[in-house]
Amino acid sequence: MNDRDAIVDHPIHELLVKRHSPYAFDPERGVSESDVAALFEAARWTMSSYNAQPWRYVVASRDRDPETWRKIHEVLVEGNQPWTLNAAVLALGVLRKSFEYNGKPNKAAAHDLGAASAMLTVEATARGLVVHQMIGVEPEKAHEAFGLGEDEEVFTALAIGYEGGLDRLDETYAERDRAPRKRKPLSEIIVGGSF
Repeated sequence: MNDRDAIVDHPIHELLVKRHSPYAFDPERGVSESDVAALFEAARWTMSSYNAQPWRYVVASRDRDPETWRKIHEVLVEGNQPWTLNAAVLALGVLRKSFEYNGKPNKAAAHDLGAASAMLTVEATARGLVVHQMIGVEPEKAHEAFGLGEDEEVFTALAIGYEGGLDRLDETYAERDRAPRKRKPLSEIIVGGSF
């Protein structure tokens, strides 16, 4: 167990104990193409409502596609830009708002994109990588920058790479990485017959 492992009340899989979302990434280590492909393969096989798979990802590695990486970085909100500079891979999570098979609104699209990103994150953890998911994206700017369709919405972003040292972070972000990991107790999230 290291100092970033979750302190759980009930035993869970080691990958879930180890998964965390750091701000510190190692700028010297890239992520191999095969590892990047495996992460998005894990996302591809995620369950979804009617198997619609309403997610798409715009993905770029800083060392293999610096121009697209830069475009993704520029559509992150200002508060996410300083710490994501060291991430080897950036991605935008895009959802399709309607079902392809009938054109009706897909109320599960955001849930399904989140599930796909969670599976991607578990695969990353198994490979010794870290993922920091964020909602801090300028969606309209991203939509325009990547020429997305009317039915598509940039919903999230992901920073992917190897964890780095806190010495490369502004103190505000380093303090967040040093803070104890906390979660609400199960008694607050499991509800019986009524709220």
